[in-house]
Amino acid sequence: MTQTRARQILQSLIQGIDPVTGEELPRETVLQHADVLRALLAGLSALEQTAARAQRRAQLPDNVGQAWTTEEEGRLVAAFKSGESPTSIARKHGRTLRAIEARLEKLGLITAEQRTTRGGFTGVAEAPRPRGARGAILGRKRAQRRSR
Repeated sequence: MTQTRARQILQSLIQGIDPVTGEELPRETVLQHADVLRALLAGLSALEQTAARAQRRAQLPDNVGQAWTTEEEGRLVAAFKSGESPTSIARKHGRTLRAIEARLEKLGLITAEQRTTRGGFTGVAEAPRPRGARGAILGRKRAQRRSR
Protein backbone atom coordinates (compact mmCIF):
# COMPACT_ATOMS: atom_id res chain seq x y z
CA MET A 1 0.00 0.00 0.00
CA THR A 2 1.33 3.42 -0.89
CA GLN A 3 1.44 6.28 1.57
CA THR A 4 -0.92 8.21 -0.69
CA ARG A 5 -3.52 5.45 -0.46
CA ALA A 6 -3.04 5.16 3.31
CA ARG A 7 -3.65 8.92 3.64
CA GLN A 8 -6.80 8.65 1.51
CA ILE A 9 -8.14 5.84 3.71
CA LEU A 10 -7.44 7.75 6.93
CA GLN A 11 -9.07 10.90 5.52
CA SER A 12 -12.17 8.93 4.57
CA LEU A 13 -12.44 7.36 8.01
CA ILE A 14 -11.98 10.72 9.72
CA GLN A 15 -14.81 12.12 7.58
CA GLY A 16 -17.02 9.17 8.49
CA ILE A 17 -16.94 7.64 5.00
CA ASP A 18 -16.27 3.99 4.17
CA PRO A 19 -13.04 4.10 2.12
CA VAL A 20 -14.08 1.07 0.05
CA THR A 21 -17.70 1.83 -0.80
CA GLY A 22 -17.72 5.60 -0.36
CA GLU A 23 -20.89 5.35 1.74
CA GLU A 24 -21.39 7.20 5.01
CA LEU A 25 -20.54 5.10 8.06
CA PRO A 26 -23.20 4.52 10.75
CA ARG A 27 -23.18 7.03 13.61
CA GLU A 28 -22.69 4.32 16.25
CA THR A 29 -19.33 3.24 14.86
CA VAL A 30 -16.19 3.26 17.00
CA LEU A 31 -14.85 6.02 14.73
CA GLN A 32 -17.11 8.49 16.52
CA HIS A 33 -15.12 8.18 19.77
CA ALA A 34 -12.89 11.19 20.38
CA ASP A 35 -9.78 9.14 21.18
CA VAL A 36 -10.18 7.08 18.00
CA LEU A 37 -10.55 10.24 15.89
CA ARG A 38 -7.48 11.76 17.58
CA ALA A 39 -5.49 8.61 16.80
CA LEU A 40 -6.58 8.70 13.16
CA LEU A 41 -5.65 12.38 12.92
CA ALA A 42 -2.25 11.66 14.50
CA GLY A 43 -1.64 8.87 11.98
CA LEU A 44 -2.64 11.12 9.09
CA SER A 45 -0.40 13.90 10.39
CA ALA A 46 2.56 11.49 10.69
CA LEU A 47 2.08 10.29 7.11
CA GLU A 48 1.88 13.86 5.83
CA GLN A 49 5.05 14.83 7.72
CA THR A 50 6.87 11.84 6.26
CA ALA A 51 5.75 12.77 2.75
CA ALA A 52 6.77 16.42 3.25
CA ARG A 53 10.18 15.36 4.60
CA ALA A 54 10.75 13.07 1.61
CA GLN A 55 9.76 15.87 -0.76
CA ARG A 56 12.19 18.31 0.91
CA ARG A 57 14.95 15.69 0.89
CA ALA A 58 14.43 15.08 -2.84
CA GLN A 59 15.13 18.77 -3.50
CA LEU A 60 18.49 18.71 -1.70
CA PRO A 61 21.76 18.20 -3.56
CA ASP A 62 23.07 14.64 -3.93
CA ASN A 63 25.98 14.87 -1.47
CA VAL A 64 24.06 16.29 1.49
CA GLY A 65 25.24 14.54 4.63
CA GLN A 66 28.21 12.83 2.94
CA ALA A 67 31.63 13.06 4.57
CA TRP A 68 34.17 15.31 2.90
CA THR A 69 37.06 13.53 1.24
CA THR A 70 40.57 14.98 1.13
CA GLU A 71 40.30 15.17 -2.66
CA GLU A 72 36.98 17.05 -2.50
CA GLU A 73 38.38 19.47 0.08
CA GLY A 74 41.32 20.13 -2.23
CA ARG A 75 38.99 20.92 -5.13
CA LEU A 76 36.95 23.19 -2.83
CA VAL A 77 40.03 25.15 -1.73
CA ALA A 78 41.32 25.47 -5.29
CA ALA A 79 37.96 26.69 -6.60
CA PHE A 80 37.56 29.19 -3.76
CA LYS A 81 41.11 30.55 -4.12
CA SER A 82 40.58 30.95 -7.88
CA GLY A 83 37.67 33.30 -7.13
CA GLU A 84 34.78 30.98 -7.88
CA SER A 85 31.61 31.88 -5.98
CA PRO A 86 30.47 29.63 -3.11
CA THR A 87 27.13 29.16 -4.90
CA SER A 88 28.86 27.84 -8.01
CA ILE A 89 31.12 25.63 -5.91
CA ALA A 90 28.07 24.23 -4.10
CA ARG A 91 26.46 23.26 -7.42
CA LYS A 92 29.60 21.54 -8.65
CA HIS A 93 30.09 19.62 -5.40
CA GLY A 94 26.42 18.63 -5.05
CA ARG A 95 26.24 20.30 -1.65
CA THR A 96 24.31 23.15 -0.08
CA LEU A 97 25.70 26.66 0.12
CA ARG A 98 25.62 26.29 3.89
CA ALA A 99 27.84 23.19 3.71
CA ILE A 100 30.34 24.95 1.46
CA GLU A 101 30.54 27.97 3.74
CA ALA A 102 30.82 25.81 6.85
CA ARG A 103 33.71 23.85 5.31
CA LEU A 104 35.44 27.04 4.16
CA GLU A 105 35.10 28.41 7.69
CA LYS A 106 36.43 25.18 9.19
CA LEU A 107 39.43 25.37 6.84
CA GLY A 108 40.07 28.97 7.93
CA LEU A 109 39.38 30.47 4.51
CA ILE A 110 36.44 32.60 5.68
CA THR A 111 35.24 33.83 9.05
CA ALA A 112 31.81 33.25 10.59
CA GLU A 113 30.99 36.89 9.84
CA GLN A 114 31.69 36.36 6.13
CA ARG A 115 29.17 33.53 5.86
CA THR A 116 25.86 34.32 4.20
CA THR A 117 24.09 31.31 5.70
CA ARG A 118 23.49 30.62 9.35
CA GLY A 119 20.19 28.71 9.46
CA GLY A 120 19.04 25.37 8.11
CA PHE A 121 19.30 24.12 4.55
CA THR A 122 17.19 27.02 3.34
CA GLY A 123 20.00 29.46 4.03
CA VAL A 124 17.75 31.65 6.18
CA ALA A 125 19.91 33.71 8.47
CA GLU A 126 19.25 33.30 12.16
CA ALA A 127 20.37 35.70 14.84
CA PRO A 128 22.80 33.85 17.08
CA ARG A 129 21.44 33.24 20.55
CA PRO A 130 23.53 34.72 23.36
CA ARG A 131 25.39 31.93 25.15
CA GLY A 132 24.15 32.91 28.60
CA ALA A 133 20.48 33.14 27.67
CA ARG A 134 19.71 29.43 27.80
CA GLY A 135 21.78 28.89 30.93
CA ALA A 136 20.04 31.74 32.71
CA ILE A 137 16.62 30.30 31.90
CA LEU A 138 17.60 26.82 33.05
CA GLY A 139 19.13 28.27 36.20
CA ARG A 140 15.86 30.03 37.07
CA LYS A 141 13.89 26.83 36.46
CA ARG A 142 16.22 24.84 38.73
CA ALA A 143 15.89 27.49 41.43
CA GLN A 144 12.10 27.39 41.15
CA ARG A 145 12.10 23.58 41.52
CA ARG A 146 14.35 23.74 44.59
CA SER A 147 12.10 26.29 46.29
CA ARG A 148 9.03 24.06 46.04
